[in-house]
Amino acid sequence: MQREQVLNTALELLEKQGLATTTLEMLAEKLGVPYSDFKPFWPDREALLYDCLRYHGQQIDTWRRQLQLDETLSPQQKLLARYDVLAEHVQNERYPGCLFIAACSFFPESDHPIHQLAEQQKLTSLDFTRDLLREMDADDADSVAQQMELVQEGCLSKLLIKRQLQDVAVAKRLAEDILQIAQCRQFGALS
Repeated sequence: MQREQVLNTALELLEKQGLATTTLEMLAEKLGVPYSDFKPFWPDREALLYDCLRYHGQQIDTWRRQLQLDETLSPQQKLLARYDVLAEHVQNERYPGCLFIAACSFFPESDHPIHQLAEQQKLTSLDFTRDLLREMDADDADSVAQQMELVQEGCLSKLLIKRQLQDVAVAKRLAEDILQIAQCRQFGALS
């Protein structure tokens, strides 16, 4: 059994079942292997969770890099692409990104490695947004980036509880509005 297969299966369980209810026993059953097979690699649930979040963060980082290099999309389209991808996942009853929000709640101590990993993902997302806003010469890119990240985190937090696709559409519309207002400011329409 490959490490990636275990981590992908664990991510699927975590995204569908949630952080609180997913167990190593559930993962072993889903993979059809004894629970003891995981012990040498992941001695406990926390070790597996850390590895899953790190792996998931790498997947997201790769997606962001590919998106940034896509010359067929404008910076605005790149900024909104996260909602399209999120909507696809939610339609498949998977809630990526929510795991990082949940991890910060489950491990609230700022020095805990899982909390730090989740915080790093949030900072990387903020940098991605800020860079694209600067590319489009948005007025006050730092403030606009924080607004857009707040909308995204709010969407992910709500998905943790309600799990409704319409929340992704609402968040995308809010992000579009924030971008339009930033562009109006840039061109002096709101002076």
